Amino acid sequence: MEIYTRPDILVMDPEQDGLMMIASLMAVSARTAPKGKGVDTIVTRIISGDDLNRLADEMITLGEKTGLPPFPRDAKNVRNSGLCVLIGCRGTEDLGLNCGGCGFQTCKEMRDKCKQNPVKSLFYGPNCVIRMADLGIAVGSAAKTAQIHNADNRILFTAGVAALSLQMLSDCTCAYGIPLSITGKNIFFDRKIN
Repeated sequence: MEIYTRPDILVMDPEQDGLMMIASLMAVSARTAPKGKGVDTIVTRIISGDDLNRLADEMITLGEKTGLPPFPRDAKNVRNSGLCVLIGCRGTEDLGLNCGGCGFQTCKEMRDKCKQNPVKSLFYGPNCVIRMADLGIAVGSAAKTAQIHNADNRILFTAGVAALSLQMLSDCTCAYGIPLSITGKNIFFDRKIN
């Protein structure tokens, strides 16, 4: 897109401005999505520029460490995006329901396990299953908002893992990234694993 410039006129990039507005609305959608017992443990962050490149670099590093092909493939998408909305959850904050969905009989047992010897793989655990449902609803709500506003997007667990590795989302145990793009062709289709 060409932008006419004159020194006496402030020139804006309407597409980039629109992308930031959509990302902000996505954060609103994630925040207002329904939560278990009405308690919010969702964390959002919008990254662009150097942070976007740091995220893509970390995704490549994680791909090399894990041998998982989606990491470098998704890193290309993140690097070619205008920005990325990160949505995480503080999954160890249980609801006190003792539902057993986390794999423990009581919420206290899960909390004790988290304090004594937390599991760190790609995500951190154990996590409250209801908090993970909250995260899924928030991510879906944000992606819906991007779609309504015609911003190409893709939900990437790989971007969430890299964001956690870089400590971009305070106290979160699980996260996803949703990169956004506004180009003539959707960059999130026809993706090839190297």
